[in-house]
Amino acid sequence: MNRTTLLNWVLPIAILLGAAAPHSHAATLSGQVVKVADGDTVTVLAQNGTRYRVRFLGIDAPEKNQTFGQDSRQNLDRLVYRKQVTVDYNGNDRYGRIVGKVLLDGKNINLEQIKSGCAWYYRHYAKDVAPADRKAYEAAEDAAKSAKLGLWKDASPTPPWDFRASERKAADTSGRHGRH
Repeated sequence: MNRTTLLNWVLPIAILLGAAAPHSHAATLSGQVVKVADGDTVTVLAQNGTRYRVRFLGIDAPEKNQTFGQDSRQNLDRLVYRKQVTVDYNGNDRYGRIVGKVLLDGKNINLEQIKSGCAWYYRHYAKDVAPADRKAYEAAEDAAKSAKLGLWKDASPTPPWDFRASERKAADTSGRHGRH
């Protein structure tokens, strides 16, 4: 096989396989949800007795002290608390939490949170989300907005990433004033 043939066939296939790799899950965790911290974080008790904090991949729910934060947490609690789930994941975030897709009897709970208007599709991390899930998350968010479900009842809800940034800015400002 000459070099041109190799580049024309092998290279595009390798690129396609490489592009697909981040979207396939590397590990699976199964266990019972024993705590719902907020609308996108739970604690799963694995069969070996280990507790794992799990952050939902591709979604961002309102913070607990943010408008609709408690409603989002309660919706997730209703969906998964004390139930057996499976988490498909690739790794952990900077806080040590597993980041993955949570499934209950095959149902994508990340998607359910978006569908019910309890979370945003977190586009900042779209590259980490499987293409089919990206499309489903976008469509679910659009449908929830149109139907004014959950947080979309508010004409202009503040995304959690903006809320966190304003909280950090306020803390920085008050911290500076406190030192003078």
